[in-house]
Amino acid sequence: MGLLDAIPYLCLALDPNGRIVYANVTARAALDSKSGTLVGRPIHELLPPQSGKAFALAVQKCAGDGTPAGVDVKLSTADSPDRDIHFSISTHAPDGKGRVPLVIATGRDISAQKRKDLEFVRFYNLAHNTVNPLEITDTDGRIIYVNPAFEKASGYPRDELIGRNPNIFSSGKHPAAFWKKMWDTIGTGKVWNGEVENRRRNGEPFHTHLLISPILEQDGSIVGYFGIHRDITEQKYLEKQLIHAQKMESMGLLTAGIAHEVGNPLTSISSLVQVIDRSTDDAFVRDKLELIRNQINRISRIIRDLVDFSRRSNYEIELSDVNACVREAIAIVGVAKKAKTIAFENIPDPLLPRLALVADQIQQVLVNMLINAVDTVDEKFRALPAEEQAGKIGCRTRVAGNDLLVEISDNGKGIPESHLPKIFEPFFTTKQVGEGTGLGLWVSYGIIKSFQGEIRVASVEGEGTTFTIRLPLHTTIR
Repeated sequence: MGLLDAIPYLCLALDPNGRIVYANVTARAALDSKSGTLVGRPIHELLPPQSGKAFALAVQKCAGDGTPAGVDVKLSTADSPDRDIHFSISTHAPDGKGRVPLVIATGRDISAQKRKDLEFVRFYNLAHNTVNPLEITDTDGRIIYVNPAFEKASGYPRDELIGRNPNIFSSGKHPAAFWKKMWDTIGTGKVWNGEVENRRRNGEPFHTHLLISPILEQDGSIVGYFGIHRDITEQKYLEKQLIHAQKMESMGLLTAGIAHEVGNPLTSISSLVQVIDRSTDDAFVRDKLELIRNQINRISRIIRDLVDFSRRSNYEIELSDVNACVREAIAIVGVAKKAKTIAFENIPDPLLPRLALVADQIQQVLVNMLINAVDTVDEKFRALPAEEQAGKIGCRTRVAGNDLLVEISDNGKGIPESHLPKIFEPFFTTKQVGEGTGLGLWVSYGIIKSFQGEIRVASVEGEGTTFTIRLPLHTTIR
């Protein structure tokens, strides 16, 4: 047994009842006992209650059927904090001639490993349950872990991400120099952070503030990279909305003056046209006067839209049924020739509350958007034979949180991404010359903003567009 005193492990010899027959120096130190004071004592008395019970059961099982066992116990002494010890338990026959076999327990300190395991569990739970998207990659940039928040934000399930390079999310908006600088930074063991624009699986933009930290071994070598994202998509949208609102406010201040300065000479021109028309019988002159009248009417419509946008509404605000506004708008637009081959689908929420609005103005907004939807659907499908045309426009109303939503979607040609930031600007239009003034969405934007609401647009070129009108359920009209 003297040889056992030289090894760093706890060595105990016990009888089948769990009483100590022998303890080496390391075991005596661990159990805080002097030589000779342990022999004959049950092992469970020297351990904390839970550990002692587990140890005694392992000894009894091993002594009973000879099956080796393992058990983890906690040891605590006056000089040492709690330590975790793993005991391997087996039987030993001293002479093989029928003498009662001994139970040999060899203990190894696993406190450091337990602490690492606990740290890992804590980190895993933190990473797995945080609302921030997290990813871990190897040194080649291949993803080896993503948390549920990352799956939700990216739209990709975990199985499709593991082993892939994060460039599958790339929006293509950042130049190669941007990513080279990032790799140069983290490749030297430094932390990199910056704002990136990625793409979700469905193609929607995903803006995040990204921090990437190298994962280092004790010798300083890099074994991987840890990335944490903070979603700033909504923040970016609000920044754009603020800039857009400031631009619209500035334009609004100009419209009244422009309308007045243009309106007065236009009235004079219109009067002169009438005078000339009454004083001539020349067919050629009358034909040209008709062209002038048409252009005057077109300019008048533009002026009227400008005035409507810039001045306060005189319409009466009353509790309005938005579902009824949608139905009437569809009925108005549906009689147009272009709309005859388009399928309209209206999905109203029957429990939609009434809102304090100007029903005529809301209907004007809906008509403007439905006309645009009809135009884009018609442009996509009109070249096809009638039996192959599959144009669709859908309207849906619902309540989401504290807002009432009206969603107008179509499967038309969509809007190029470069045009999306401009579609609510005055005189911006993608239609052919003479087919639109470019004021419909601008006026619609102003009407919805006057009711403290907003309009959002999502579009995929070639697939379709969805406009979402958001109106607060509790609105104070000023």
